[in-house]
Amino acid sequence: MKKVLVLCTGNSCRSQIAEGYLRKFAGQKASIYSAGIETHGVNPKAIAIMAQDGIDISTHTSNHIEEYQDIDFDFVITVCDHANERCPYFPTNSQKFHHNFPDPAKATGSEEEISAQFRAVREMIKMYAQRFVQENLN
Repeated sequence: MKKVLVLCTGNSCRSQIAEGYLRKFAGQKASIYSAGIETHGVNPKAIAIMAQDGIDISTHTSNHIEEYQDIDFDFVITVCDHANERCPYFPTNSQKFHHNFPDPAKATGSEEEISAQFRAVREMIKMYAQRFVQENLN
């Protein structure tokens, strides 16, 4: 079984959303992990926006990258430029992928405008996760 790590700055929004979709689309083809170069806790708005699409990430935890140093990952996906720039060296042959998604946690405006930004990022990550699974795990 393949092992996939999704890495973000705080492991609170983008990497959590990606972990949820990758688990859904990969099924039994891969073990999916997510972590941050810092830990900020799972964002309640990310939990809510994923629930709207039928995916429960409410039991996810915010994990630090150092927790996974001993895992031989097949793929490491960075979902923000900050994590990509600060991604620690993994002594594995993992393939590295990068896509910079906007940070919905930095959204401003009314509650509806913030929710709209979370939905937009969720949809971007959903499409990316589907494509990643089709191209790398099938």
